[in-house]
Amino acid sequence: MGELVAVDYTAADADEKFVQSLKETGFGVLKNHPIPESTVNAIYQSWFGFFGSDEKQNYLFDPKKFDGFFPTTMAETAKGHTIRDIKEYYHFYPWGRCPDGLKQELDSYYANAINLASTLLSWVEKHTPSDVAKGFSEPLSNMIQGSDQSLLRVLHYPPLPDDVDPGAIRASAHEDINLLTILPAANEPGLQVQKQDGSWLNVPCDFGNLIINVGDMLQEASGTYFPSTTHRVINPEGSNARKSRISLPLFLHPRPDVTLSERYTAGSYLAERLAELRGS
Repeated sequence: MGELVAVDYTAADADEKFVQSLKETGFGVLKNHPIPESTVNAIYQSWFGFFGSDEKQNYLFDPKKFDGFFPTTMAETAKGHTIRDIKEYYHFYPWGRCPDGLKQELDSYYANAINLASTLLSWVEKHTPSDVAKGFSEPLSNMIQGSDQSLLRVLHYPPLPDDVDPGAIRASAHEDINLLTILPAANEPGLQVQKQDGSWLNVPCDFGNLIINVGDMLQEASGTYFPSTTHRVINPEGSNARKSRISLPLFLHPRPDVTLSERYTAGSYLAERLAELRGS
């Protein structure tokens, strides 16, 4: 697997190069894309304030709907790991709870990102070999139409404590559950993707880049043609350990009734994976 290179969204062959990168690495990086850097930066600044306030305790997550604030004590333990990630986060859905002063900003971003996601899914379908594409139960971009399951997660990685567990990192090696994940480059580096030889590759974190990765549902629907690649967020070192990191992944989910394969609908697949994350 070669170095990850940012594809110019405005280039004539952007669709082909982007899908080729997804096929070879499970990741694609876009520059000159339609999501304004200023919008992302404004959201980061707004949410630094939220995570630094006591207000977040008023929005503790709903264990049934899974919207709201997840404190560090409730952070995920990645599949196959025993130590919680060092992070806190907020789950935003347009139908869910959100502080009044922050909702309009996220609503607008969510709508724009979903719109871009539809385009990217149509690119993927266009450049999927016909023998693979015939396994899709419906066009990929249709799978998310009418879905209320796509999740925007505002992630905050706090400054590392002095007594951090030696085995704990900001996000342990994992794969995503969904079709595609769309992620603006974070305000600090740290995201890495695992190569086929087991080594780790830094994902370009130039502010303004958009990072997209294949999730398990697209891997399932494509019969493993598109790989759901293992990735992680490593701990910073030296003075950078005192810096917070914010990121804004959108996890693109189909409607629960969408058939992914003979084994799974999107709903049954999600339920199985969430049960694993909860340890039940």
